[in-house]
Amino acid sequence: MLDNAVSVRNPMPLPPSAFPIDEIMPDVLASLAVHPRLVLEAPPGAGKTTRVPPALLDQPWLAGRRILMLEPRRIAARAAAEFMASARTESVGATVGYRIRHESKVSAATRIEVITEGILTRMLQDDPELPTVGAILFDEFHERHLHGDLGAALALDVQASLRPDLRLVIMSATLDGERIARWFDAPRLTSAGRSFPVRIEHPPARNDERWPQRAWANHLRRTLTQALKESDGDVLVFLPGRREIDLAFAALSGLDLELLKLHGELNLAEQQAALAAGTPGQRRVVLATNVAESSLTLPGVRVVIDSGLAREPRFDPNSGFSRLESVSISQASADQRAGRAGRIAAGICYRLWPQSQRLEVSRTPEIAQVELAPVALELAQWGADLNWLDAPPAGALAQARDLLRSLGALDAQDSITALGRRLLAAATHPRLAAALVRAEGGERALACDLLALVEARNPLRGDDARRDDFRLRVAALRARDGVAFQVDRSALAAIRQNADAWRRRFGIARDDPATDDALAVGNVLMHAFPDRIARQDPGNPRRYQLANGRGARLLDDSVLFGEPWLVIVDLRHETSDSLILGAAPFDEARLAGDFAHAFGERRLVRWNRETRAVECFEERHFAAIVLQRRSVPAREEETVPALLAAVRESELQTLPWSESAIALRQRVCFLRAQLADAGLPDFSDAALLGSLETWLAPLLRDKRRLDAVRAEEISQALADQLDYAQRRLLDAEAPLAIQVPSGMQRRIDYTNEGAPVLAVKLQELFGLGETPRIARGRTPLTLHLLSPAGRPIQVTRDLHGFWERTYPEVKKELKGRYPKHPWPDDPWSATATHRAKPRG
Repeated sequence: MLDNAVSVRNPMPLPPSAFPIDEIMPDVLASLAVHPRLVLEAPPGAGKTTRVPPALLDQPWLAGRRILMLEPRRIAARAAAEFMASARTESVGATVGYRIRHESKVSAATRIEVITEGILTRMLQDDPELPTVGAILFDEFHERHLHGDLGAALALDVQASLRPDLRLVIMSATLDGERIARWFDAPRLTSAGRSFPVRIEHPPARNDERWPQRAWANHLRRTLTQALKESDGDVLVFLPGRREIDLAFAALSGLDLELLKLHGELNLAEQQAALAAGTPGQRRVVLATNVAESSLTLPGVRVVIDSGLAREPRFDPNSGFSRLESVSISQASADQRAGRAGRIAAGICYRLWPQSQRLEVSRTPEIAQVELAPVALELAQWGADLNWLDAPPAGALAQARDLLRSLGALDAQDSITALGRRLLAAATHPRLAAALVRAEGGERALACDLLALVEARNPLRGDDARRDDFRLRVAALRARDGVAFQVDRSALAAIRQNADAWRRRFGIARDDPATDDALAVGNVLMHAFPDRIARQDPGNPRRYQLANGRGARLLDDSVLFGEPWLVIVDLRHETSDSLILGAAPFDEARLAGDFAHAFGERRLVRWNRETRAVECFEERHFAAIVLQRRSVPAREEETVPALLAAVRESELQTLPWSESAIALRQRVCFLRAQLADAGLPDFSDAALLGSLETWLAPLLRDKRRLDAVRAEEISQALADQLDYAQRRLLDAEAPLAIQVPSGMQRRIDYTNEGAPVLAVKLQELFGLGETPRIARGRTPLTLHLLSPAGRPIQVTRDLHGFWERTYPEVKKELKGRYPKHPWPDDPWSATATHRAKPRG
């Protein structure tokens, strides 16, 4: 491990055209000249995104090769490339270019390539050596996107095994630099930022206007009005997503200012308008998602209004995908957003949440809270263990591999299949890739539409949104103006745009007709959701059994009622059966051809709790769906394991225990604890459950029911585990009963393992001076002294002390109540008896 403490030069006053990062650039170059990795911390506005890559171009170690810089967002990737290109008075695609999903501007002359995170993963998988690449920069790493973490782990593996000369740089505005530097085994440099003081305000919301209800728009409008009065310059408003931006735009449209939107779904011209300088004298308000937190520079901003929310991916079990949800931001994000108000002068940040609300310190890595099928498939292709900053959770990774096996992407040993490699090359979620790769003929054009629809939320609105036939969404996508569908038009336009991008990518003409077969939608979607192929329950036509073993039910007014098979795309998980929100029928004949591996025959042996008997069936099944079942006799080699499993499930209480068997277990457990060197067997519940095959299995031969086992057999099976010497030792040192001075045998109770109890009438112990002991004299019995009527008088382990101190009082109290029984003054010499009067 290297010494991570690297000195940073004292910052000098900067000219207006310089950036704070310039002050430590000599240190950056010096570090990379001698060490292949670096962690660079620089706050927003320091210039790291646009100044570091060009500064590396002429370094000897780069040797004319390319620099890759990862940006978490497409809009930031475009903006960074355009800024660096303009600084060189070149067009994007010359020395500086970019590649993002569905869009590329690079050429043979490009040496700085700004890419989004998934593209690096594809490049590494296609050619791990990256012979034309000399450096990879991970910008805004603090955002901890899934593919950013994966890309960094892959790059580390490549550097360690194939390319020791490859330079890797992690750059971030807010991160745990010390922890990252330890993981990265790298020096750490920190740059100052260019910032001015920012005053934080928490304007109170009215009682009926609490975020995130719609009334937040009024709270925003009042806060903006206040900000315009109290400050100069432009205003940047952080909102969680496009929907809230559209609502805020409508709520603020009456104000005398220039309103602009900034989010990833805008076209390039709209994004550039928000990033460009405004008209002098005209105040601007930019409504942005968290794309404006870092990387992007918005000139003229002096005020920030922060909703405190962001869209972040979370695994949605209803859809089977990770979907964006509105969540509270971290304190680190809140600080970074506020800092945007202090880039050019002192500023103000208005936070639209109560000052008492506490935020998480930092952002949770995506790898800890999203669906991991894409990562699991990448790891299967890579084939080597990776050094993660935060490893994928084991449970989520196992669940992802289960899905990939059902898609046919992994085999039984979790190795990638030929189909898995095709899915990986599609560079999208394996579910969606499977639908496209396995589509036939005219289904390929339909698959592009379905991929865009499945990736997005339901575009239908009103009553149409509550209709569960997924084919209605396809019809709405194909329909043009004037067709009677209640839709979110902007959402539908974005889906169409995405569908066209899928068509371009896979060489399908935009006007290439998609098949209109009524079952085609289901025929395509079942390859994306093999775990949600569902068959109608023969006993309940509104219920369906899913291939993953769960159950689901139709809406009461479902138009899908009566369909024998469905593929379910959207559902709502409930306590028992889930509710089907979106599904489509398909051609049952396609199952046998496309999912032959999921069909099979099996013999099922199980214990029926209600009948308390083993039952056996032969089944024909598709995954977890039982297609046919018939009852058959169970064989002996099947019944014994089933009965043993029943005992393990219900534990030992399900067996018929006699009093003698219980007493034997208690005595052995007691003496085993007292005489550890005696070698007695362990009769505890855990030990007996762990050794059922040894002592219980022989009793179960030729039996189909647990009730057929007799209590005497259980007792004998336990006794047979003791040899002759152990039995003698048990009888001598943990006897079932003991003879008391009256001559009678009285039973010892071993229920309390550490303190066996002897319950005996007081008169039967006359003449006995000391407490009886067992276990080679190590353990005194706990005496429960009883009255002549058998009622408790005293509990003691000190009989001598009882005679001496307590007996005189007991005699006084009970002599009048039991006058026919002896109450001698001297119990030491009195004759013990179990009768009212002693004989003779």
